[in-house]
Amino acid sequence: MEVPKLVKLAQHGDEEAVFALLQLHMDKLYRIAWIYLRNEQDALEALQETSCRAFVKLGTLKRPEFFSTWIVRIMLNVCMDELKRKKRFASQDVPELAYTEENRETKYMLEQELERLDPRWKQVVVLKYYEGHSLTEISDILDRPVGTVKSWLHKALSALRGAVGKENGIDG
Repeated sequence: MEVPKLVKLAQHGDEEAVFALLQLHMDKLYRIAWIYLRNEQDALEALQETSCRAFVKLGTLKRPEFFSTWIVRIMLNVCMDELKRKKRFASQDVPELAYTEENRETKYMLEQELERLDPRWKQVVVLKYYEGHSLTEISDILDRPVGTVKSWLHKALSALRGAVGKENGIDG
């Protein structure tokens, strides 16, 4: 069944529809939580908190076709709340590719530099390159204009390029 139809059923009290919606998004939400929190237990707790918040607030969702971006935004807020609560920064894993020895250092540098980015820039990088969202989807998730999202992405990529270039003795 399509997500908007499931949302409408869930908004009218159909518990099976709520369960189906959460199941459809579980893997993606867990990946986001893991990227931010880097701890399985914290990621599972964030997933549970996101599910609870979504269940409680489902009636406030006016456009069922935006459920996916809406629940991702809830997860991002839960993760940011957790990071603030713990006053720590999550380390970021670059997606596992076939890394050679010579670029393992670059991967490590990128992970470190990603942690130093402005949190808004980091969110855009995670949503774009780790979750595969389009700029329009990211704009919807973060409730920011597409131009702002593009600007944040450009700044993030420039900062990452500059940091990696400095480490490798390249002026950028």
